[in-house]
Amino acid sequence: MTGKTAPPAKKTAPAAAKKKAVPAPKEEAAPKEEAAPKKEAAPKEEAAPKEEAAPAPVTKEPPAPEHPLEQSPAPTDESAPVPTEAGSEVAPVPAEGSPAVPAEPPAPEPEPEKPKEEPPSCPLSLAVEEVSESSFTLTWKAPEQTGRAGLDGYVVEICKDGSSDWKAVNQEPFLSTRYTIPNLSSGDKIHVRVVAVSASGASVPATLEQPVLIREILQLPKIRMPRHLRETYIRRVGDAVNIMIPFQGKPQPEVSWTKGGQPLDTNRINIRNTARDTIFYIRQAQRSDSGKYELTVQINGAEDKATLDIQVVEPPGPPQNLKLVDVWGFNVALEWTPPVDNGNSEIKGYRVQKSDKKSGKWFTVLERCTRTSCTISDLIIGNTYSFRVFSENICGLSDSAAVASGVASIEKTKTTYQPEKIPQRDMMEPPKFTQPLTDRTTTRGYSTHLFCSVRGFPQPKIIWLKNQMEIREDPKYIALIDQGVCSLEIRKPGPFDGGVYTCKAVNPLGEASVDCRLDVKVPK
Repeated sequence: MTGKTAPPAKKTAPAAAKKKAVPAPKEEAAPKEEAAPKKEAAPKEEAAPKEEAAPAPVTKEPPAPEHPLEQSPAPTDESAPVPTEAGSEVAPVPAEGSPAVPAEPPAPEPEPEKPKEEPPSCPLSLAVEEVSESSFTLTWKAPEQTGRAGLDGYVVEICKDGSSDWKAVNQEPFLSTRYTIPNLSSGDKIHVRVVAVSASGASVPATLEQPVLIREILQLPKIRMPRHLRETYIRRVGDAVNIMIPFQGKPQPEVSWTKGGQPLDTNRINIRNTARDTIFYIRQAQRSDSGKYELTVQINGAEDKATLDIQVVEPPGPPQNLKLVDVWGFNVALEWTPPVDNGNSEIKGYRVQKSDKKSGKWFTVLERCTRTSCTISDLIIGNTYSFRVFSENICGLSDSAAVASGVASIEKTKTTYQPEKIPQRDMMEPPKFTQPLTDRTTTRGYSTHLFCSVRGFPQPKIIWLKNQMEIREDPKYIALIDQGVCSLEIRKPGPFDGGVYTCKAVNPLGEASVDCRLDVKVPK
């Protein structure tokens, strides 16, 4: 077959030369080839399919001529140019039906793309906090990964059950992790999802597994009275009263306050109610504000009540009718009556004090005396005493005291001098303590005094000892004796000043001593 096709190939060269001289469209090349076989032998038609079976690769084709319409449509082998009859070579022609491929410029190298920042991760722990008849509230936690730029906020989307149309509820992203979706219809089932948004894109949405049913959850009213308000609430005159009482109930209950069945005086008492609590406020309490207040929380006929008992107190008045009932030996009997004004609080006791005429100082004799009478003993002979009494309640002592109108003079026993019958009395007497020291407790930094009474003739010398060690010239201690009353002042005691203190009286006839313990407390 190939031996028969070789001679016709030489005869086609003039035809190709003639085609160069007469330009013709590429589409008309096929009829010209059909005309040539009519003059040539039949084997020439079988050569064409043989040459088309091995087209040259595109990469080895020479650049196309400026006038591609003048090329011969007959396919030839590009690697071996076909010689013409005149001995000239014809440029290889691309196969029939393949367009000329122009030379392409080298493509520029692509620039390396910058790595894109990943969007934030999905919000966590999406849950429904509260549902009402027209809204519900969602809560969630921030995603674990927020990216370098941080979050721009969150977008909440809803979709009704049975629909696939998701709609954003908020127009702009917000950063809060709690959101209330309002204006919903009761009975609807709503699907919800939350998307975290940042500059690098949106996260995978966090979606509730089940739709939210919009309906009102009924709850009976219940007052949650705090434990400290279940008892009487005590405040002093002038203090502020600020009380918050929580309650529960759905829908939002109606709250009302009364006192003795009457509405409150809004000029003195301010009430502020919210969906979950009520606040009772008085700027400056007065005694007239004392009493029982009733709180009522009501929902459609169902109600709950609670009582708030407020007591406004102040210091009491002084006792009344204080008088000296009797004076004998070293003793005095006193009586009085309770104060007219107890300060709106129970009287807890009375404080009785005495003062001798010589020193003019007041000393407490009795504290928290619960009776309206008392007996004061161990008074010193030769002294004249005055007495006063304070009343005491939960606020403290009364501002003033009741002072006894009379004074108590402790006189010596009268004796009749009988020189014939009674020999001259020897006045020499060894020391003897008539009032011992008493144990005391004080606080660090507060000066304290120790007192005792001694008699003896000649006047005894007083020596103070601490833990059996004599207290000499120490500026911390000030020892005084006046009319037989010995006192030791310990200035600003510390923990090391506690111990056993001894007062020793010495004269030529003998000596006597009394001791007591002093404890110094350190405030916490």
